[in-house]
Amino acid sequence: MENRQPSGFPIKISEINPKREGIMVLGRQNTTVRKKQIMDAARKLIMRSGSEHVTVRNMAKEVGISEAAIYRHFKSKTEILSFLADSVADGLVHDIDMARNVGFTSLDIIDEILRTHLSRIEQKRGMSFLVLAEIISFGDKSLNKKVSDHIQIYVGRLRLLLADGVRAGLVRHDIDLAAAALLLFGMIQGLVNIWALSGYKFDLAEKYSEVWKVCKRSLTLH
Repeated sequence: MENRQPSGFPIKISEINPKREGIMVLGRQNTTVRKKQIMDAARKLIMRSGSEHVTVRNMAKEVGISEAAIYRHFKSKTEILSFLADSVADGLVHDIDMARNVGFTSLDIIDEILRTHLSRIEQKRGMSFLVLAEIISFGDKSLNKKVSDHIQIYVGRLRLLLADGVRAGLVRHDIDLAAAALLLFGMIQGLVNIWALSGYKFDLAEKYSEVWKVCKRSLTLH
């Protein structure tokens, strides 16, 4: 089997340097891993020290690489935060899409999804909603637009879950679904904010259970 260069000289596959090929693959893998490390560093800095301490220098120190190495993977701090916002939001939306794909429609499933998101936040402080809120504090218009779009998508997915519940006869048909979805998001965001402001002193899942009971009664058929 032969490949040809534009000049017409044949190149046999067996003559390709396997070590060279291995280095190229390893390089691509390292790029993916390094980008994740940099984004994780930004997240940790946001939650540990506040958004004002999220600098390229501090991220480089957190990862253990040079500032120049950061710029080999990202053009700017803004791009890092943009990728971080995408990563966080994509994970949240993915959970909802998976539930809808297997046909779950009950409020218990909505409860399970929200509880899962809170559990991840509690295990990795600020892995989702807190990070998105802090990214807004940077005051960058492009980042604010991105976070706003992600929140709208998340709320939209909650609305679809509620609509599924209405069709299945499990959720009240006389409620404003858009408002109900916004209420669910506000419930989660509010709980997380209060939890963070308290210094993470109370059990987030336990407090959520109390609030969810009230919310569920307003959504179910009587």
